[in-house]
Amino acid sequence: MGQKLALIGTGVVGERILREAAQRSTYEIVGIFDENEERMNRLATTYNVCATHSLEELFAKEPDWVYIGTPPISHAPLAEEIAKRGFAVLSEKPLAHDAADGEKMVEVVQQYDVKNAMHFPMMYSDEVAVLREAVRERTLGDILRIECHAHFPAWPRPWQQNEWIATRAQGGFIREIFPHYLQLTHHLFGDLQWTAHQTEYPDDPTLCETGTMAIGKTTSGIPVLFNASSGAAQIERIEYRVVGSERVMTIRNWGELWISEKEVKEKISPVDNLVIRS
Repeated sequence: MGQKLALIGTGVVGERILREAAQRSTYEIVGIFDENEERMNRLATTYNVCATHSLEELFAKEPDWVYIGTPPISHAPLAEEIAKRGFAVLSEKPLAHDAADGEKMVEVVQQYDVKNAMHFPMMYSDEVAVLREAVRERTLGDILRIECHAHFPAWPRPWQQNEWIATRAQGGFIREIFPHYLQLTHHLFGDLQWTAHQTEYPDDPTLCETGTMAIGKTTSGIPVLFNASSGAAQIERIEYRVVGSERVMTIRNWGELWISEKEVKEKISPVDNLVIRS
């Protein structure tokens, strides 16, 4: 058998983890737990895995890794409970609802010396591999700027309705969307320094942001712009653009790679036609 995996939280993303792991012989799913027992039992039947009815029952399965797919405010206490039992921690992003809890999670995995990771699947996509290669080989020319734009007709999105995703305490697209692209930017270009930002909130103090804009630069001086809004009169559109002097590469809506050159119309590029070096 492969690595033994247990899951806490069977929401939309938790089910994606469950479905992918169930298809791979490198994982043995030893159990799942969710306070929503109706959904948990349904997924246990669908994927032929064991439903447990408490964290203690789940931990008794002695997993190698435990995935945390619960609301962000619960990540830090769950990480501590997992780590002190010697199990590796796989946390959904955002890592926590605030920086203090995120730092606490780092401290506990170091204290108990357990493996740890955050769920950032975008980093392993073919589109990112092609972009990484282009940056490394300088086929984009000089990098002039980096931009991330995310616009939503509604937040939360129709498929992502839950009790916390629209709250100021735990939700919002800054926490949900930007971490993917901040991590990608750091991976490709190093640390960022923000020089100005502005965020708009609704009158209701319990609700998350409706718009934000931030500008900064990488340590090498490349300008960076992050821009997002909800309530836009358009279909959902998320773009990460690396603007070069010779070419521009855009990852659009997670899985589309668009390329443009001077005086040439932008076109989508099937990644299987492009060379990706390891």
